[in-house]
Amino acid sequence: MENTLLAALLLVYFGILYWISYSTSKNATTQSFFSGDKKSPWYLVAFGMIGTSLSGVTFISVPGKVMASGWHYYQLVLGFFLGYFVVAFVLLPIYYRMQLTSIYTYLERRLGLNAYRWGAGYFILSRCLGATVRLYLVINVLQLFIFEKLGIPFALTTLIIIAMIVAYTLKGGVKTIVWTDTLQTSFMLLALLVCVISFQQKLGMDWSDVFSSLNSNNLLNILETNPLKGDYFWKHLLGGAFISIAMTGLDQEMMQKNISVKTLRDAQKNMVVFSLTLLIVNALFLVLGGVLTLYASQHGLRLAPDDLFPRLVQDYLPFGVFVIFIIGLISALFPSVDGAITALTSSYCIDVLGFDKTDRSEGEKRRIKQRVHLGFAFIFTLLVFFFKALDNKSIVDLIFDIAAFTYGPLLGLFSFGILTKRQFISPSVVYLTLLSPVICYGLKFYSAELFGSYQFGNEMLIINGIITFILLFIFSKNPSHAAAN
Repeated sequence: MENTLLAALLLVYFGILYWISYSTSKNATTQSFFSGDKKSPWYLVAFGMIGTSLSGVTFISVPGKVMASGWHYYQLVLGFFLGYFVVAFVLLPIYYRMQLTSIYTYLERRLGLNAYRWGAGYFILSRCLGATVRLYLVINVLQLFIFEKLGIPFALTTLIIIAMIVAYTLKGGVKTIVWTDTLQTSFMLLALLVCVISFQQKLGMDWSDVFSSLNSNNLLNILETNPLKGDYFWKHLLGGAFISIAMTGLDQEMMQKNISVKTLRDAQKNMVVFSLTLLIVNALFLVLGGVLTLYASQHGLRLAPDDLFPRLVQDYLPFGVFVIFIIGLISALFPSVDGAITALTSSYCIDVLGFDKTDRSEGEKRRIKQRVHLGFAFIFTLLVFFFKALDNKSIVDLIFDIAAFTYGPLLGLFSFGILTKRQFISPSVVYLTLLSPVICYGLKFYSAELFGSYQFGNEMLIINGIITFILLFIFSKNPSHAAAN
């Protein structure tokens, strides 16, 4: 009975999203799908981006990090905060001044067609892998808690979830995503608050006692002072800043929503409000992790970090709270996938098929866009099945490493374009952007032989970007020299 209720709840939730899609996509054109007609309210974009940034991985995994390393994760969050200001006051002015729909068009105008194609290609690769990992992890949880008990196999669960996402994103695009993300972020934050308060009450402590106990168990420690460790403070702070610059400011999914706001000033207000709110929300996730750790310790439970939150909610809280948790989990899943598939469709249509450069009718553009959208849904499905076949939790770490490697060349390309006026002297940009991740992989793979006990952390993204920048600089000339030759 309870499992049937949860399945029915999922259908109702999808029905609400589909209704929002239907309402927001009336009279929508292909350009509306890509840009939202530049009419998205900045405050809705700011609020909805919280859900997109956190994702189901954050919802499940971040609370479990407290058990092993206290608040060390918050060093990374502080880095995010700094990076968002670079996005707001360096990158957004460029995108608005050039009136971009795809941010990778900047690379074409500044560095040429090869840089443009490879920049968009790195985004497509990284988003496909990153989004499907998030999708796979959360589908696994839904399969365990709902669908498996109803006799529905994993493959069918995957098809159902992806079909739901395609149904409400196929027509409306960005206009729909802005509103659905707002709703889903609200549900996710509601679930977070309810779970925090529920476990605090189960502990039988007031908040002063909770924080006193967390402090005495070293679960509030933010700073890691050992420079050899991967979560050393400056590695996390600088790495977090460049992660937010690369994975927000150089990411079509995140920027597509920002540049759908009417004016640059409103887009900047969106980024500032979003960055401040994210500090608070991540702190709440870490408070939840501390409370969960205390509760597990109080009951002599030993759980893996990623199992801590879902298992305790299912086994030790009332069913009503578990229902709210499932709603929050779904709400964390959908924004990280619906925005990705919409942005991938936009990037492929504009950057690969050249929608902005070819004279196609609106009907033809709509048909092509829908095929591309369904094509990415098919790719998502295949990748989820691939991750399931591997059945290896370490695949998550591997994919996030790949994300760092793929955003590194983007960071180098955009930095080179913005910080210099140099031009390429050959089409070598293709090989240079491939060479940098290979060098970084070698550094990481042979780190023990080369650097002893030093562990690479989030600084790998920075190193990747710097190597790309240096290689681009070597194979370029100042405009005056290029003209003379």
